[in-house]
Amino acid sequence: MKQIPNDLFFAWVETEIAAGRLVQFRLKGTSMYPLIRGEKDEVVLYPCFPEELKPMDVVLFRYRGRHLLHRVIRRDGDKLTIKGDGSYVAKEECMVHDVIGRVQTIIRLSDKAISVDSWKWKLPSYLWCKIGILRKPILRFLHYVFLD
Repeated sequence: MKQIPNDLFFAWVETEIAAGRLVQFRLKGTSMYPLIRGEKDEVVLYPCFPEELKPMDVVLFRYRGRHLLHRVIRRDGDKLTIKGDGSYVAKEECMVHDVIGRVQTIIRLSDKAISVDSWKWKLPSYLWCKIGILRKPILRFLHYVFLD
C-alpha cells in the first residue's frame, strides 16, 4: 500500500469530494475505536450539504490545521460539537463549512461493507454513545486486550 504525506492526501480528498465524487481510504489511529478500527477498516466518504449534518454522523473535518474523522454529537445552528468514539472526554468544535465529507460506508478487513444507514451500524453507534461513564473502563479494557 502506497503512503503519501497527509497534507497531499487530504488536499486530494477535498478536491475529489468538492467534485462530487466518493473517496475510500483506510484509517490510521484509534480515535474512532472500537466501531472503526485504524489500520484495518476503510471508510467511504461522500459529499454532503451543511443542512444535512446531524448528530451521530461520522464526518471528516478540518480542525486546527489537521483533518480528523469523528462523530457529530451536537449541532447548534452552524456549530458542531464532535468527538471521537475512542475518546474519553476530548471534544472538538467546528463550523459546518469545516466538514469535508460524511462517512457512508465502513469496509471491514474481510471486505464486508456496512452502510451507516443500516441497523448493523446504527445500533452499536447509538449504544456506544449512550454508555456514558462506562466508556472509559470499556475502552481501557479493549485497548489492553486488543491494541497493546
